[in-house]
Amino acid sequence: MIRAPRLLVLETMPQIIPRVQPESSPEQFSSAQPPRALRLGGEFHDEETFNAETQSTLRWRRTLLGTVANGIKRRLKRERRRRKVGRAYDMALEIARVIPHGAEVLDVGCGNGFIAHHLSALVGTSAIGIDLSDSAEAAINYRQYDGARFPAPDNSFDAVLLCYVLHHAQDVSVVLNEVRRVLRDDGLAVIYEDIPDTCWDKGICWIHNRQWRGRTGPCTFRNECDWRALFNSLGFEIMRERRLARVRNFTHPVRRRFYVLKPSPIHRASPKGY
Repeated sequence: MIRAPRLLVLETMPQIIPRVQPESSPEQFSSAQPPRALRLGGEFHDEETFNAETQSTLRWRRTLLGTVANGIKRRLKRERRRRKVGRAYDMALEIARVIPHGAEVLDVGCGNGFIAHHLSALVGTSAIGIDLSDSAEAAINYRQYDGARFPAPDNSFDAVLLCYVLHHAQDVSVVLNEVRRVLRDDGLAVIYEDIPDTCWDKGICWIHNRQWRGRTGPCTFRNECDWRALFNSLGFEIMRERRLARVRNFTHPVRRRFYVLKPSPIHRASPKGY
């Protein structure tokens, strides 16, 4: 009575085993079967389709990144231009307060030409810009300058601008003699200059010199006393001067000074050779 169930189990085992064997047959793992499909995004694809779609996705990503990078570059370029035009407008406003309305103006070393462009609208006349390069960015009356003689006749301007130019001049006396030559009676010279007062200012001026010496030659920066002595020695009276803050230009945070000069009566005659 006790051993009968055990015999029953042993007798039924052969009937259970054959039913399991077909499902675990090694034939299911044969290498002759086709490559299994890959499931991607809810659909089945073969390996070639998967690789093609992967390459397409990578190309799309590269195109997108390139578009974004170009957009950022264009935006930065526009922002730099806005700041450049804005700084020129601020300086033009400052200059327009010290020269008479309707004055004929010569901007020496005008660079991009935006100061002359804004000043033309502010004073009601066409300001002329001269520089060593072939052209200016702004739409102004531009003339190329050879670095020695201004392309203008004697006594032809009411005001001459030298906006951060004199420290680039290899011979300041030549430039200021030309300023005196082209100015009319009671004409004014408006000058902006970097002043290396502190160690910080000297460091900024040193960097500026390294950036420009290959294009215009070595820069010569002077302190306030040296500029006054130079202007007086070359026949100019200082009518007005003012210290300017470093924060006027965050990319070039150096101390600056603003001068308004007038030729001395005893030096009013044109220099020899002109």
